Amino acid sequence: MNLTLRYLLLIACCFSTALTYAQEPKKIFIEYSGFTVRDSLKGENVTTFVRSDQGQIHIIHEGIDMWCDKALYYQSEDFIEAYSNVRMKQGDTINMTSDYVEYSGITQLAIAAGKVVLTEPQSTLTTDTLYFNRVTQQAYYNSKGKVVRDSSGTITSQIGRFYMNQSKYRFLKDVVLVNPEYTLETNQLDFYSENGHAYMYGPSTIVGEASKVYSERGFYDTNNDIGHFIKNSKIDYDNLQIEGDSLYFDRNRNYASADNNITITDTVNKTIIRGHHGEVYRAKDSLFITKRALAITVQENDSLYIHADKLMVTGKPENRITRAFYNAKMYKSDMSGKADSIHADHKSGLTQLINLKRFNTGDAFSIKRKPLIWNLGNQMSGDSIHLISNVEKEELDSLKVFNNAFLISKDTLGDGFNQIKGQKLIGLFKDNELYNVDIIKNAEIIFYSRDDNDSLVGINKSKSGSINLQFDGPYKIITLINQVDGEIYPESLFPKNARQFRGFDWRGDEQPKSVKDLFSDDPPLILPVIKGLEPYIEDEEFIDEALLNRVEKAGKRDKDEVNKAGRQLPKPTQKINRTFNKPLVKKGN
Repeated sequence: MNLTLRYLLLIACCFSTALTYAQEPKKIFIEYSGFTVRDSLKGENVTTFVRSDQGQIHIIHEGIDMWCDKALYYQSEDFIEAYSNVRMKQGDTINMTSDYVEYSGITQLAIAAGKVVLTEPQSTLTTDTLYFNRVTQQAYYNSKGKVVRDSSGTITSQIGRFYMNQSKYRFLKDVVLVNPEYTLETNQLDFYSENGHAYMYGPSTIVGEASKVYSERGFYDTNNDIGHFIKNSKIDYDNLQIEGDSLYFDRNRNYASADNNITITDTVNKTIIRGHHGEVYRAKDSLFITKRALAITVQENDSLYIHADKLMVTGKPENRITRAFYNAKMYKSDMSGKADSIHADHKSGLTQLINLKRFNTGDAFSIKRKPLIWNLGNQMSGDSIHLISNVEKEELDSLKVFNNAFLISKDTLGDGFNQIKGQKLIGLFKDNELYNVDIIKNAEIIFYSRDDNDSLVGINKSKSGSINLQFDGPYKIITLINQVDGEIYPESLFPKNARQFRGFDWRGDEQPKSVKDLFSDDPPLILPVIKGLEPYIEDEEFIDEALLNRVEKAGKRDKDEVNKAGRQLPKPTQKINRTFNKPLVKKGN
């Protein structure tokens, strides 16, 4: 073998030996020991260190520093027990204090017990017993713990896990976050200490002075007090309850919004509002809702339904007003209506149907369309209509039609229309049915008169100062007051072009006859897709197979070393057994 080859082989052997030593884990190193004690009862494998007046015992291993007043070092196991005023430091971010620590240089698993306090830049964790796996950079407790973060508050739970590389906590079982503004309770909370973001899984509540949030899947930003909730969620604002597929909550602005399948319940005024997008401004006592918006005033005998492009509710609970804007419709079993806008005052019981005025732009619908009310086959219209309800009895009391009042009903048998018009109309209700109508000032009538056998007698066309119309079952009793002129014409002698007053506008085909009919003119509804939170990922075992394999290999290596030295391997202590006892640490879910 020539010299060059021998030289190359020597370099290869040296490199291989160096690589082997480089891969060998470093053993625990005692930087400062104070006093060293050998106890023959503990065996030559165990060394006891006691602090001196100059300082505590200082222990170093793979990037951690540990200080204590007393320590027992098991050399062959590379295992140490630290007692009294124990401090452990990892880098510049993780600091831990406790009464007692067990630490294995082989597995890099530490167990701290007694007044354990782990501090990282954003939070402080306290518990009775804490497991710290330095390989995975995770800490774990299962005997109740508390995390304090200045801006977020205090979090307590029965089980907790801290992922140091992610600055993330996972809290399980009886989780409570207490903040000066609210209290959050859940059974699982993922909390990121750097940004204060919290993710809730399972039934959860956030209770503040003036609000309560319930959700089974949600997110809460504890720094900015905003949240997003997406499963079986609802927000209670005093007397308002908000539900929807997706809820947004801003505590500082007293604001909430909701999307898709929304229900807002006003418990004071017995009103329910539904739709697919809504916003609530609690500080301003107002809300609005769009996308198939529907307001339901719940009454014992017959609820009132109002639909429009947009619904707005304003005012204190005892003085709320509902406004329906654009293409507004209303429905009760015995009455329905249509207008540009509807204005309902819940305290006074006044509901106003507002006139729609548009300039003619060539569009067939860009004409003056008056608000309408249908009741018992009668269509009433005018420039504006007021419905007055008895709030206590929850029933209609009267109605008023202002300016250009027009009442139309179909003749019972023929194809003609009974018509009454005047400047103003006042109607009275009994048991929610219209029984008396007065047409006031410049009243005119076209009426198809029939006898008891429903045979047509003639067509009455008259003028008078006012007209009174009473409904007695299927019959109408008409009284003309201060009649100016009038005559009953045989049908054959009454011109067809004179059978309708100027301004006649029968719109019976527009009458809503069910709640479903309220939406008949709406465009197709396209709802946004709600983006959910990331799915929950179950934790791996805290003491996993990799850690157990390291323990097994370490035990075999130590046994081989002891056999080579010709001495007996001492039996593991009870504490060492507890360190590697897998059943003590369960999955974090």
